[in-house]
Amino acid sequence: METGKNLSSDLIAPCGMNCALCANYLALVNDLKSKGIKIPYCIGCRGRNKKCAFMKKSCSRLLKGEVDFCFECPDFPCDQMKTLDARYKSRYKMSMIDNSRFMKEHGMQKFLEEQKKTWKCPACGELISCHNGLCFNCELEKLRSKKQKYRWDE
Repeated sequence: METGKNLSSDLIAPCGMNCALCANYLALVNDLKSKGIKIPYCIGCRGRNKKCAFMKKSCSRLLKGEVDFCFECPDFPCDQMKTLDARYKSRYKMSMIDNSRFMKEHGMQKFLEEQKKTWKCPACGELISCHNGLCFNCELEKLRSKKQKYRWDE
């Protein structure tokens, strides 16, 4: 399989979240419901015409379409972004602020290339979930047995 075949700029949320790594998106593209694993499906923020699932309700610039990505904002990173980033760094081993800064400095194409390398499953080459570190292609039994589907094993 091609690594990250579903990875595209349309899956990068304004906050820097890579929706292609989200457990809910990976559940959709791997059709986990048909395999007996209950995880909600999501097509990503941009696909749902949401400005950002995390930031949109409190960010007037996103709501008004003044910025496409948080890194374009003069207040980046704002307090809400810092709070969100701290949670994702501690729980999910991913930083939206780091993602955003990388995109700003190196561009979207380079960011997507780095994401493919960073989040590649060593067994099959597909993307792993940032929410639990599992591949939804080849680690289904491990995922099925997890009590907390949105936590990494320590």
